[in-house]
Amino acid sequence: MKRLVGFFRLMRPANIVTAISDIFAGATIAGYASGMSELHSLLLLAVSTIGLYGGGVVFNDVFDADLDRVERPERAIPSGLISEKEGALLGIALLLIGIAAALTLSIYPSGCIAIVIAAASLVYDKWSKHHSFLGPLNMGLCRGLNLLLGISLLPEALQQHAYLAVVPVIYIAAITMISQGEVRGGKSIKMLLAAVLYLIVLASILYVSIVHRNGIYTIFFLAFFAILIYPPLVKAFNNPLGKNIGKAVKAGVLALIVMNASWAAAFGGLYSALLILLLLPVSILLARLFAVT
Repeated sequence: MKRLVGFFRLMRPANIVTAISDIFAGATIAGYASGMSELHSLLLLAVSTIGLYGGGVVFNDVFDADLDRVERPERAIPSGLISEKEGALLGIALLLIGIAAALTLSIYPSGCIAIVIAAASLVYDKWSKHHSFLGPLNMGLCRGLNLLLGISLLPEALQQHAYLAVVPVIYIAAITMISQGEVRGGKSIKMLLAAVLYLIVLASILYVSIVHRNGIYTIFFLAFFAILIYPPLVKAFNNPLGKNIGKAVKAGVLALIVMNASWAAAFGGLYSALLILLLLPVSILLARLFAVT
């Protein structure tokens, strides 16, 4: 049982739930029409993102095993609960499941997007996360592509809405940037920059909602989004200790669900937005059982 829990710890279940919300938001943006064929496709993409995100975070711990033995010895691999080989095998299996599920839907675009996500996550895990600029950009790219994976439910919608992926890239880049100070502490200037990037994200979603004449609905979701992300960020700005930064990062990750609910509302999917929001308590519960970062 302890080893099973260890494998789940490697996969970051709370984070995987936020990745599923990307797919649901993307499907709503594409104009998902709740028929049986679309539901089957939506489930395939949900399985795909579970595999891709899970595999990506597992390899993060595999590649960081030596560093974690010093900085985070409580993690599953450095604690000896799971071996590096077992972690690598789990990561490979999850990534292959993620790619296979997307390919089952379509070779292009879904399968191709899944392959790029898998490659980008491995590049981040092995190399770019150690770079102060490329790391946040790379991680943001993974999340932007995940939104596009959801939109690929209806391929014809990709060309029209592909530009929206820039928004999650900005948001995740901001979270990744501040997370670089999670162990040793960070700098207040990074918190300030993240606050500005968060504002750009909020303004972008609000603008899209106004264009689609759904601003009234969306503003409530965005207000909730802001309430979740800004208070811990302000605390980290005032006192940029590792524990405060960790709380700001955790809040930012969990709030992804609310951001995706805001996307759904912006495109007129009020009921979809409310359904996406129901994923938040699930993610919060899992975050109490398993680490988010």
